[in-house]
Amino acid sequence: MSLSSSSSLIPTPICVPDDTSALIQFRNAMSIHEPNVDFCDGTAHPKTDSWNETTNCCTWEGVTCDNATGQVIGLGLGCSMLAGSLAPDTSLSGLRGLKRLNLSYNDFKHSSIPLGFSRLVSLTHLDLSGSSFSGFVPPVVSLPSKLISLDLSTNDLTFDSHSFGMLTGNLSELQNLFLDSVDIFDVEPTSLVNLSLSLKHLSLPNCDLQGEFPSEIFQLRNLEYLDLSFNYLTGHLPKFNWSSPLRLSVLPYLQVLILHSNGFYGGLHNSKTISSFLSLQVIDLSQNDFIDPLPTKFFRNLRVMKHVIYHPTMNCGGADVMCVPRCENCNPDEYKTIVKLNMKRLEMELDLKSLSIGFTLIDFSNNQFDGRSPEVLAELSALLVLNLSHNSLTGPLPPSLGSIAALESLDLSWNKLGGRIPSELTKQTFLEVLDLSRNNFIGPIPVGNQFNTFDNDSYAGNLALCGLPLSNKCGNDEEPSPPTLKLGEDSAIDFTWKLVMMGYMCGVVLGLSMGYVVLTIGRPRWLARMVERDWQRNFARRIHMIGMKTN
Repeated sequence: MSLSSSSSLIPTPICVPDDTSALIQFRNAMSIHEPNVDFCDGTAHPKTDSWNETTNCCTWEGVTCDNATGQVIGLGLGCSMLAGSLAPDTSLSGLRGLKRLNLSYNDFKHSSIPLGFSRLVSLTHLDLSGSSFSGFVPPVVSLPSKLISLDLSTNDLTFDSHSFGMLTGNLSELQNLFLDSVDIFDVEPTSLVNLSLSLKHLSLPNCDLQGEFPSEIFQLRNLEYLDLSFNYLTGHLPKFNWSSPLRLSVLPYLQVLILHSNGFYGGLHNSKTISSFLSLQVIDLSQNDFIDPLPTKFFRNLRVMKHVIYHPTMNCGGADVMCVPRCENCNPDEYKTIVKLNMKRLEMELDLKSLSIGFTLIDFSNNQFDGRSPEVLAELSALLVLNLSHNSLTGPLPPSLGSIAALESLDLSWNKLGGRIPSELTKQTFLEVLDLSRNNFIGPIPVGNQFNTFDNDSYAGNLALCGLPLSNKCGNDEEPSPPTLKLGEDSAIDFTWKLVMMGYMCGVVLGLSMGYVVLTIGRPRWLARMVERDWQRNFARRIHMIGMKTN
């Protein structure tokens, strides 16, 4: 008998009467309200409409019961169109067996976080994100000491140093902490180093964090995702020596590092720290004050961006294997899978659940990097997005950049690059976005493949460029000619394609588990969504075609 058929024979448990009563009281205190802004991508619906006190509460939508005891152990009411105030002693605090509580993206009318939640001693997952809670986060939110995941993001909440100290001291099993846009101005950045060593995901963007960056945070060696963007952190990225307890590979599992829009400064060339993040898929250091040439050693160590392979039978600890991050005991619906990125001045949102591709990104834009573009970038065959705009890079573009075969977006605008645009870049047949504007390029614009689709904006401000799509025509001796491609067994581009196809053919799965947030600069979200959906469809279709051709 199959597992699915045998599990269907397990009888539905009978709900504990006290739990039924608590749920009905909660439902009666709420109204159903159509949200003004759809944060749920059209999935919001009134789950509590199915609740009828004459029926078994274990059959109600959003309710999960323990098969043995009938106690309610899970309440998933995210995006349920609930509206109303939550009392400090809300009836939900009577669900003593509750392990998972998701009230995200409802409207609780600026209620405080109920003090009664302190009685939910079995709670392991609490998600109150985007639900109009306000006020100070009470210390009691840290009393359920079994918490594995806590999400208070996108509310009008404030953490004082005392409450945050209780959180770091009491939640020893915490793996996921999301406080996006929660005010923690009163919290010293050094307090972050007291978080649980089991922490995997730390998201603190736009939290008004101020002060020196705590280098000890790299002792949290299980981190997979770190977002400290849009704060006021300052200082160098730390440099460690071999005798330090913080040795190389300090964060061997880190896949996403976002330090966007802070006050970091200095060079990266000698930082052993960033050279040690061997699992990185996304790194965003944009909008800081980093200087000096781009860190060649760092790019050389990005193994995941060189070739990405996934297979369920592979060893996730292998040197060149990217595997899906596991969230033990997590409900997939509660697992964040939205990535936001900025491509050619448009905010994009990518739903990681709907994509079967490996997403990789490097964004070092809006700093003060200088010198030449390093040749080592050509080794990053699986890189999808590269943004080095608004720096002071000089010299010609290395023709080897054409070997980044998977590249979808390339932004080198607002630098001091010069010389001719290498015709080898036309080999990048997945390239959807190109911005070379505000540089000193000269001569004819290459033709062929994706280069035939770019408009004037891609080249604006390069006064000595000529050829389509610009109105400045080239002389007879400057007419561009498409590059000749030879795909033989000894060809470098052929070898690159083998690496890329090898990764995508194996069914690459995204290693991103949380969110990636970058600055939105004013374009309409409806347009961004429309462009993004087309971008997803086109990219997924091309990856499918590659798989079809190679099978």
